[in-house]
Amino acid sequence: MTYATTDLCDANDDHVRSGKLRILSPTFKTYGGKRAFFGLITTVKVFEDNVLVRATLEEPGDGKVLFVDGGGSCQCALVGGNLAVLATKNGWTGIVVNGCIRDVDEINSCEIGVRAIAAHPLKSTKRGQGEKNVPIHIGGVRVVPGEWCYADSDGIIVSSNELARL
Repeated sequence: MTYATTDLCDANDDHVRSGKLRILSPTFKTYGGKRAFFGLITTVKVFEDNVLVRATLEEPGDGKVLFVDGGGSCQCALVGGNLAVLATKNGWTGIVVNGCIRDVDEINSCEIGVRAIAAHPLKSTKRGQGEKNVPIHIGGVRVVPGEWCYADSDGIIVSSNELARL
């Protein structure tokens, strides 16, 4: 069963007004073989360093969505084809990157949903700096680990609670 973000917004207008349901700005491009995805949110906050991103995707995803707050940097990629393959293998359903990705063709062949600002050919540094499972700001909204993400061709929404299937 799928979720349509438009229907979820329409059916939960009171949650939109109260801030329990938030809509990310439409600045993210769609990548990956899965055009629509949803799941519980895990977060990482990094800057031009993807060691923590890899470490998180090495864990069982159990249908979760990883939000990567890369500070909006477009100087290097935080997720590439190898990480998309790893995420798919470990059961992650989606990755939302406030930054760049690379290996677009490889990512597009993976059965995972990916949203990112852009593609960039340069890999990130490997310092191992960052934070995991902390509140972040991405796409103009606050995102807290344990909230729910719903993404499709119309956009990305974050909800404090799991939303009913429509």
